[in-house]
Amino acid sequence: MSFLSSSVQLKKLWWAGPLTVLASILGVLLVRALARLVLPPPYAPGLEMLMLPIVLTLVLCTAAVLVFALVGRFARKPVLTYLIISVVFLIISFLPDIAAASMPFPGAGWPYAITLMVMHVAAGVITVLMLTRLTAVEKA
Repeated sequence: MSFLSSSVQLKKLWWAGPLTVLASILGVLLVRALARLVLPPPYAPGLEMLMLPIVLTLVLCTAAVLVFALVGRFARKPVLTYLIISVVFLIISFLPDIAAASMPFPGAGWPYAITLMVMHVAAGVITVLMLTRLTAVEKA
């Protein structure tokens, strides 16, 4: 339980931040590759674009690093606070996927919505674990 009350060394974000974003992108691409092996290909060409998951993960994980920096600077228990914020935003990130599951366009449906949700979980878990583990300092 003491890890959740750890403080963070924000100077480490100069290398931990970009490393976290890169690892999250790789995690999302791994989920995408596995899904493409298991699921039939979607019929909408837009869903097959390689750059969209990379760009979205890059932007959103960079935002997550910036939020972590702010939480690390201002929160009394930054690791616990960031964990709570991350869980809330992960749940919010599922809403468009759930809505897209029932959309009447080719390639939509629950298998693809669930794949997107798993991508969100992969990026979220990687981001939270790396940022908190690589920058945390146990309080004495």
